[in-house]
Amino acid sequence: MGRIKLIIEYDGTNYHGSQIQANGHTIQAELQQCIQRLTGEKVSLLLAGRTDAGVHALGQVVAFNTAASIPSERWQYALNSVLPGDIRILDSQEVHPDFHPRFDAVAKLYRYQIYRQPAGATFYRHHAYVCFDPLNLENMQEAARYLEGQHDFRSFCASGSSVKNFERNVSHCRLWEEGAFVNFEISADGFLYNMVRIIMGTLLEVGRGRLSIADMERILAAKDRSQAGPTAPAQGLYLVEVRYPESTEKMK
Repeated sequence: MGRIKLIIEYDGTNYHGSQIQANGHTIQAELQQCIQRLTGEKVSLLLAGRTDAGVHALGQVVAFNTAASIPSERWQYALNSVLPGDIRILDSQEVHPDFHPRFDAVAKLYRYQIYRQPAGATFYRHHAYVCFDPLNLENMQEAARYLEGQHDFRSFCASGSSVKNFERNVSHCRLWEEGAFVNFEISADGFLYNMVRIIMGTLLEVGRGRLSIADMERILAAKDRSQAGPTAPAQGLYLVEVRYPESTEKMK
């Protein structure tokens, strides 16, 4: 029995999120069904992180145990031959049996994408937040700097979370304009439920002039979800990368 690690990308438009659930088609369910189709095995995937309905991934990481004779590097091609076109395996390798894609991760990188022009909005509406409001991007970037470092992010956590520790360390947080898009990128040692989307929704309020740059510091200190802005729509969010210590993934 070996443990296989997959790096996957997916378009989350037609899925009820990544994690398997009783009602609704998910990325995890699709992957498990395809693995069973290839091998006859019923596997239980471990995921690096949960993405909500409509959220996309460029570098989600999953792992599973298998007794199949498929070489580790061939899993990528085998699964891509049976998966739907909106899920692709980018890499496959055998890892140490103790490797866990969630608990061994040391950082995750997310990107949020905003589309700013009427022309083309038809095509990008499922892959970016289409927003025509005037935005002060300089103010948004200044406000984002308050988020860097170690903070209690309780104000940016959706209700219903079961976590006890709300402290996270944000290593970088930046916003830039690129053609018709405004991109926001944030990297941290972990994220709370809906944290990136709430941060983005708050930054958009700064950009619209409804909140000031200094309000970001006040919102952080409040540790109160009601003080932050609305939750930005799911379709603009991408899980870009999950990072691990090199020693964690190596076979021993």
